[in-house]
Amino acid sequence: MDGADPDRWSAVAADWLDLWGGLAAPLWQVIAEAAGVGPGTKVVDVGCGSGDLLAYVDALGASTAGMDPAPGMVDFARAQIPRADVRLGSAERLPWPDDAFDLATSVNAVQFAEDAHDALLELARVTKPGGLVAVANWAQPELNDLDTIEEAVAHAADLNPIPAGDLRHPGGLETLFTGCDLDIVVAGVVDTPWSVPDDDTLVRAVLLGEDPSTVKAKAATVIRAARPFRTPSGGYRLSNSFRYAIGTYSPPRVLPTMLPPARGRAEGDV
Repeated sequence: MDGADPDRWSAVAADWLDLWGGLAAPLWQVIAEAAGVGPGTKVVDVGCGSGDLLAYVDALGASTAGMDPAPGMVDFARAQIPRADVRLGSAERLPWPDDAFDLATSVNAVQFAEDAHDALLELARVTKPGGLVAVANWAQPELNDLDTIEEAVAHAADLNPIPAGDLRHPGGLETLFTGCDLDIVVAGVVDTPWSVPDDDTLVRAVLLGEDPSTVKAKAATVIRAARPFRTPSGGYRLSNSFRYAIGTYSPPRVLPTMLPPARGRAEGDV
């Protein structure tokens, strides 16, 4: 599925919430603890999807806002957290003023922006000086069992797997942050295991967004590739990981304008 296509994300919003909604919960905890999220903390999640991270920090007492380019996802986020300020928009043009939030987050979204650098600058812009910006995405393929299955599906169709972008590899997020003048506070990898109860759920999740005929044609390949991850109960457990970086941005201090020299003697006069 095209990760940058808002219409396709809208079409699968309900299934996404059901099949993948809680995957990044271990990551949410790391971010919330690093930022000290609690009552009154102002948090915005850019690329908020169905609002799962917002629901998590809302339960901690945070004041929440979110943005997503997919109307269907925005509808689900608003339904999950009615008091959140959830808007439709793009990461490069956030509809909030400067210095509006204590914490700006973006999970599995910045890499889909037209320009990741511009998107991160917008996250920094809406964050208060000294506040935190947190970005996360899937880690490199060798840390994700899901990539094994997706590679098998691609090869079965005589296609090359989608290459892993720079942000998935060690140092990628740190380089992006440094290029936007954000100082890294903490960065690392979080284990995000994923379990499904049966073959049908596995196939629906992995082939999310595909038409029924394509799902039927690829189902056997998915199940065969997932065999190493099968559990005694007949379900599947995949080990996956997200890579994250949390940084802070302090706008450069504006120095007072130098006063012009007093009229009179020029330098060197006696």
